[in-house]
Amino acid sequence: MEQEFASSLLEAAVNEFSRLPGIGRKTALRLVLYLLRQDAEQAHSLGEAIIKLRDGVRYCRVCHNISEHEVCEICSNPMRDRSVICVVENIKDVMVVENTRSHNGLYHVLGGLISPMDGIGPGDIEIDSLAARVAEGGVKEVILALSATMEGDTTAFYIFRRLASTGVKVSVIARGVQVGNEIEYTDELTLGRSIMNRTLFSDTFTAK
Repeated sequence: MEQEFASSLLEAAVNEFSRLPGIGRKTALRLVLYLLRQDAEQAHSLGEAIIKLRDGVRYCRVCHNISEHEVCEICSNPMRDRSVICVVENIKDVMVVENTRSHNGLYHVLGGLISPMDGIGPGDIEIDSLAARVAEGGVKEVILALSATMEGDTTAFYIFRRLASTGVKVSVIARGVQVGNEIEYTDELTLGRSIMNRTLFSDTFTAK
């Protein structure tokens, strides 16, 4: 049964909060009522922060990570090793890998994984732009730091085949990341060791 609200403003706020992932209407109502109990300044600060986030953040034209500029801080940092690109599924994975402090190269955010069951093919994620970066020259190694899932393995294999003719070394993080696990839920120590102990992607065929 649909809950009735005494205020149309309250209902509108609950409807907007409940659009967020993992937020049901009951949780949305609790959040809205919490904000109503706070000083008006706190609610205004929250609203302004969301507006500034939406209007000010863009995607790096090089690696597709979030950025406040056309090129993100990682890509524009002269101290990063530009010969190594770590390929990840999403922006959260960049943050997770950065926290391990085991990678000093650049990144490439795919924005998803190949998943025929969900209608997501190679053209729906940022594989063409990765191939273009490699074709520009200067890249010696591409690290595939993708989740140990069927979709992750499918995407890794496609990228390996796509880059096979370039002569660039394609490696994959060690299976310290358990099969079925997603990168963002892997602890930093395990992920860091998996990156440091990465192996050639081609060696995974003989290991199976």
